[in-house]
Amino acid sequence: MKKYDYVLVGSGLYAGVWANEAKKRGRRCLVVEKRNHIGGNVYCEEIEGIHVHRYGAHIFHTSDRAVWDYVNGLAEFNRYTNSPMANYQGEMYNMPFNMNTFSKMWGISTPKEAKTIIEKQRRSITGEPKNLEEQAIRLVGTDIYKKLVKGYTEKQWGRDCRELPAFIINRLPVRFTYDNNYFNDLYQGIPIGGYNVIIDKMFEDCDIHTGIDYLEHRDYYEKLGDVTVYTGAIDAYFGYQFGTLEYRSLRFETETLDMDNYQGVAVVNYTDRETPYTRVIEHKHFEFGTQSRTVITREYPEEWKEGVEAYYTVNDEKNQQLYQKYAELAAQENKVIFGGRLAEYKYYDMDKVIASALGRIRKYGM
Repeated sequence: MKKYDYVLVGSGLYAGVWANEAKKRGRRCLVVEKRNHIGGNVYCEEIEGIHVHRYGAHIFHTSDRAVWDYVNGLAEFNRYTNSPMANYQGEMYNMPFNMNTFSKMWGISTPKEAKTIIEKQRRSITGEPKNLEEQAIRLVGTDIYKKLVKGYTEKQWGRDCRELPAFIINRLPVRFTYDNNYFNDLYQGIPIGGYNVIIDKMFEDCDIHTGIDYLEHRDYYEKLGDVTVYTGAIDAYFGYQFGTLEYRSLRFETETLDMDNYQGVAVVNYTDRETPYTRVIEHKHFEFGTQSRTVITREYPEEWKEGVEAYYTVNDEKNQQLYQKYAELAAQENKVIFGGRLAEYKYYDMDKVIASALGRIRKYGM
């Protein structure tokens, strides 16, 4: 008899759903986490009474009522609405691109005027867009592209927009209404008390080993559980035998300021190329904080290399072909379930991670 029904590698939302569902069914779980805390990228730390999103802004949004009910069973959510701002060389614009953005940029007031300007600028691209720059101009015109897309995107990807493939931005949200709500989803909010409330509830009956690299001790942990739920990098699991998948990484610089309000909104994107960071997060605004001091985080995109935290997958054709080779190996594993952002090599919103885990549990028949 093995000691655990499941060994969960990683402790983000995907593993958390498995742990929570296993608990309901009387199953035993061991969590093996490389970091010194559980929670994956939604982990929060408290500074000055503020729940700081340690690994970047996480706003929960979904149109899936079942997922919304699921997370509300773990924590109560506030009414936060994501309405970020863009700072282009000191000029402030509303995001996503909407009538407030267009009014500020062109001094206009009606949807008809905005559509006329954008349509005229879009015509500068003829034929099929050959790169991201042409694709963006085709979608939103030259003015919005130059001020609000170009610099931000080049910082995010570390290369010129003319060197990036067009498919990276198949769409850009454009609204001809005065609506600053970034998401179209029906449900949106932040868990009251931060995401740790959810994480702690998910893993409350698990044995937890933090600061452990599972892959360095795989033989030991495989003997402890019947099934492994692996949420780490899939290429690392298989020893990079076909080569290394590519990612983009991030660096976070957090600072406590002796003021009650730094920027007046939770997220400001810096869209010029010269500012080295892509955005500044002021965490207290996620929960409408009234603390006398504030905490901000500057987010810097960085090149990824082995040993550095991976945040964004590079979903070009080359990497997708490489991932498929690893996915074929994963399908042959009888006692290992691969799930989540790194194990499936895809960008996942939080609600989609939860839905994916619940779907896999139903299919698996826990």
